[in-house]
Amino acid sequence: MKRDQLVVDEESFLNLAGIDPMPSPAELRSLLPLDALAAQTVATGRRTVRDILERRDPRLLVVVGPCSIHDPAAGLEYAHRLRQLAAELADTLYIVMRVYFEKPRTSIGWKGLINDPGMDNTFRIADGMQQARSFLLAVNRLGLPAAAEALDPVSPHYLGELISWVAIGARTTESQTHREMSSGLPMPVGFKNGTDGGVETAVNAILSTSRPHAFLGIDSDGRAAVIRTRGNAHSHLVLRGGSSRPNYDSVSVALAERALAKAKLAPNIVIDCAHGNSYKDHRLQAAVMTDLVRQIRHGNRSILGSMIESFLEAGNQAIPSDLAQLRYGCSVTDACVDWDGTAAMLRDAAAQLRDALPARIETDIDTSTTGMQ
Repeated sequence: MKRDQLVVDEESFLNLAGIDPMPSPAELRSLLPLDALAAQTVATGRRTVRDILERRDPRLLVVVGPCSIHDPAAGLEYAHRLRQLAAELADTLYIVMRVYFEKPRTSIGWKGLINDPGMDNTFRIADGMQQARSFLLAVNRLGLPAAAEALDPVSPHYLGELISWVAIGARTTESQTHREMSSGLPMPVGFKNGTDGGVETAVNAILSTSRPHAFLGIDSDGRAAVIRTRGNAHSHLVLRGGSSRPNYDSVSVALAERALAKAKLAPNIVIDCAHGNSYKDHRLQAAVMTDLVRQIRHGNRSILGSMIESFLEAGNQAIPSDLAQLRYGCSVTDACVDWDGTAAMLRDAAAQLRDALPARIETDIDTSTTGMQ
């Protein structure tokens, strides 16, 4: 090899420490196949969320669960409890478990189970992806649909068939890559408003996602491919508050409705009770839930869902150097409401909404502007 070529090759890999092989999506799906019970849960979950967005199902969508899954055993204990609560409140609330494996970071920090399953900076991503798929299979086999954040555009090839609802976070809503990816996803997608609290970025994302796209990606065998999409007619807005103030109040919701109407988009809004809306104080999530329930009872027709960060124990914890010191069922990322508080929130919401929600089906709201028929 010529010296000039050696210099070029060295320069090309200057900042790479290594390239580790991954199993292809098809290989992982073969190892952990989608069975009939899990497939039925996913299909029912997606169809029900679409029906809620299209006003065919009056129930309130509730996406609830840990900020992130770091301990699959604790996560499954939570899932078993949530499945029972979901059945109890099924006449009024449609509960989907929040199952987040990827965490965006402003600077540094643990990036989630997929990226670093050992929580030890070994970054065994192939193992993390296998654990994530195994966990999703277990949750869906309970009859409990799952929700996730689509952060890495490759992950849906491995996990997407097991997810009923997807969020695009505040940091990635503006990303063209995530808008293109979302246009081809088979489940409804909620776009969060930007970290500044403004909704324009999310509205533009919904518009973009509803249209067909063609972009570079991978196929089931892991080969580079051109991905062509039809557009996702069930993308919608998630209000999560901003860096300076919450945006779950009735005035903020009315302004969001106006922005959606101006863009000729369906007035479909999910309110995130955590993040900027609670000033990242888990103890305030119940107040946000109470307010959105009040708005619905007073005639609001656009709030179709809510999100709650919840785990077995309240609050959060730092990741210790000795992982044996981790508190079971307590978040290692954002602080969460504990189980008892979560159950109380949802039972109270169901009681308050049981008579109010059916009337919303009778209200004629045009949901055809994004292709919903």
